[in-house]
Amino acid sequence: MSEAQVLGDPVERGDEILTPEAIAFLAGLHEAFAARRDELLQARSKRREEARTTGKLDFLPETKEVREGDWKVAEAPPALRDRRVEITGPTDRKMTINALNSGAKVWLADLEDANTPHWANVVSGQVNLYDAVRETITLESGGKSYALKDDVEHATIVVRPRGWHLDERGLSFGGRQAVGALVDFGLYFFHNAKELLNRGKGPYFYLPKMESHLEARLWNDVFTHSEKTLGVEHGTVRATVLIETIPAAFEMDEILYELREHASGLNAGRWDYLFSVIKYFRDAGEKFVLPDRNSVTMTAPFMRAYTELLVRTCHKRGAFAIGGMAAFIPNRKDPEVTAAALDKVRADKSREAGDGFDGSWVAHPGMVEICREEFDKVLGDKPNQLDRTRDEVSVTADQLLDAASTPGGATAAGLRAAVDVGIRYIASWLSGNGAAAIHNLMEDAATAEISRSQVWQWVRNGTQLDTGDKVTEELVRGVLAEVRGELAAEIKPELLEPAVELFEQVALADEFPDFLTLPAYERIK
Repeated sequence: MSEAQVLGDPVERGDEILTPEAIAFLAGLHEAFAARRDELLQARSKRREEARTTGKLDFLPETKEVREGDWKVAEAPPALRDRRVEITGPTDRKMTINALNSGAKVWLADLEDANTPHWANVVSGQVNLYDAVRETITLESGGKSYALKDDVEHATIVVRPRGWHLDERGLSFGGRQAVGALVDFGLYFFHNAKELLNRGKGPYFYLPKMESHLEARLWNDVFTHSEKTLGVEHGTVRATVLIETIPAAFEMDEILYELREHASGLNAGRWDYLFSVIKYFRDAGEKFVLPDRNSVTMTAPFMRAYTELLVRTCHKRGAFAIGGMAAFIPNRKDPEVTAAALDKVRADKSREAGDGFDGSWVAHPGMVEICREEFDKVLGDKPNQLDRTRDEVSVTADQLLDAASTPGGATAAGLRAAVDVGIRYIASWLSGNGAAAIHNLMEDAATAEISRSQVWQWVRNGTQLDTGDKVTEELVRGVLAEVRGELAAEIKPELLEPAVELFEQVALADEFPDFLTLPAYERIK
């Protein structure tokens, strides 16, 4: 076993999670899989370089038999057959209780984009999940008491570990930092798999930011290894994969195939998907330059192709198709804005249900009922729409890459909004809060990623705004200075200054940083 060292500071009840047995289990995972993970990250760079030089991606010729084969994923366990409303959020104690009480069918317990990976957050999140699984979780805060309700069906927990690209410096094996994904998955699985099975559920996961079926194969091997090690039945783990990178959109069949004994479905992670399109083709010319973020809707041709293909692929394989995020937060102080936003949310969920999705995401308990109502209209008494195989759908590579047909343009207001929301989010992330309420929306890291990558792309292409100005580094630095001045009264300088500096770094650097969370991680204690 590799020598293990816990390098993070002590966390309340951390000794219940970081037991010698749990650390030994993590060491086994790292010994078996960390090197493969490193190789797969290197393979990402090679494929991105090919896309940069050709401006293209395509379905893989070597996996044609998988796409054309007659196979299905394993049948879903009872706890995952009805997923019409899923609420997402970080694993702080209050959010955990509110999510489980929300009336949603599933809670995506987010250890990834909605979570700043402070060591305290990483470990306390596992403590909260441990208590949530056992239904013993309570909280006394601000003179209020929080506990699980007896009169609602508690949401099924589906945990999202960090993506393959992130390390964990609070723990090392053999002198190297741990793999964040293996830490998040391993601790939850080790402590809760058997308890969940005793309660009629199981260890269920959302897998983020994969770029190939080989990365899915690695996850499948991790699951098989873990089941064997703990002596639980093969296929106990169930995973839903977020299709939130453009290369993964070309490998949906293959990803499900690799995970077929553990697969539960695919999710349309719309915001990270937009980020990935920009990132992957950031230097492939003007045909990949997108308009303002808020004007890129799910009805844009390339986004429509992506979601149609996702539903078609899932239902052909007996897997669930889960729709995108409704990030709006109701605001009682502004009823007009709230009413208009709720109409948009309802229309979005109605479209998804009509397209054949089996469920969708919301970020706030106040959105659960709206989402459920729209899916109830289509589902009725059925738990899902697996019977709608969408055989009429046929999507080409050119359609998935047709960013040029997206209506709208780049505007000065859009540039300012990108800078504003990017700085606000980074400041929140650096403070330890990865789920930030910004302008009546619940934002996670994907928001900042889109904002900074779009600015980077606009600068490199000399994109012209509606004012006639071209986007240059000088123009962006001017907007940065203005926004910094406006936010000085709202954000503490010890957070604002590094947030501005980091946004400038990731938006204007000559070399595009793959993920802003990598340099951001170096700035947190």
